[in-house]
Amino acid sequence: MPTRGSSLDLSAPCEHVSEVRIHSVTRPAHGCDECLKLGAHWVHLRVCLTCGHVGCCDSSVNRHATAHFEETNHPIITSAEPGETWCWCYVDRRMLGEAALPPVEPLPRADDASAHAPARPK
Repeated sequence: MPTRGSSLDLSAPCEHVSEVRIHSVTRPAHGCDECLKLGAHWVHLRVCLTCGHVGCCDSSVNRHATAHFEETNHPIITSAEPGETWCWCYVDRRMLGEAALPPVEPLPRADDASAHAPARPK
C-alpha cells in the first residue's frame, strides 16, 4: 500500500535545495510517467522535487528521470521506492542526506581499557 507524505532526507543540503517545492512523496509511485505512455518497463522510480515529475532511474532503459533533469534543469530528485528517503542533486552530483555525510568514528566503549589508558608519547 502506498505511503502518503513520506519524508525526504535533506540532512546534508546543497545550494540547490532552495528549488525544492515538493516536501513529501507517495511511495511507491504509480509508475514512470513516460514509460506508462510508451508501455515500457522501469527498474526504479525517482521523483523531481521541483515539479513532482515521476521518472525511471538510470538503471532503466529509458532513463526518464535524468532526461527530465536535462530538459528542465530541475536539480533534485528523491527515490519513489518504499523505505528510501534519500535525495540526489544532479548539478552537484551528490547525495543530500545521511548517506552523504562522512562516517563518524565510534566512541570508545566504557569497558575498553585502552579508552582510559594515558596517551603514549611518540
